Amino acid sequence: MPEATRGAGTGTAGITAAADYFQSYSVVGLLAVVGVLFVAVAFGAGRLLRPVVPTPEKLLTYECGVDPVGEGWAHTQVRYYVYAFLYVIFAVDSIFLFPWATVFAAPGYGATTLVEMFIFLGFLAVGLLYAYKKGVLTWT
Repeated sequence: MPEATRGAGTGTAGITAAADYFQSYSVVGLLAVVGVLFVAVAFGAGRLLRPVVPTPEKLLTYECGVDPVGEGWAHTQVRYYVYAFLYVIFAVDSIFLFPWATVFAAPGYGATTLVEMFIFLGFLAVGLLYAYKKGVLTWT
């Protein structure tokens, strides 16, 4: 549309576009409010309807029927966190391989996307080698 005629007229085109935009997102906003209200009503009903009888047995820490002995807090060693962290990193990075595979199948993008993916996998390999050299992957 030429510049001279774009703003001409009564300006109702801009108003209707804004109204359509607001109407589209008003449905999303209404659903969000209904969802929040539903959760609030469910929690409120649960709080009002549940039986409240706080006996000393109910206030004890429960661990598979064994009576609690000692302190409530205990220091534990988490040995698998590094492996879990590395798994999450590589799982998220593997998600990037699926769009790459679809682009790689398109004609005209084969060599470029192949080089880009090898660079991406190279960065991952360098990070894994760095972790291995630092001794992060050794079991202690």
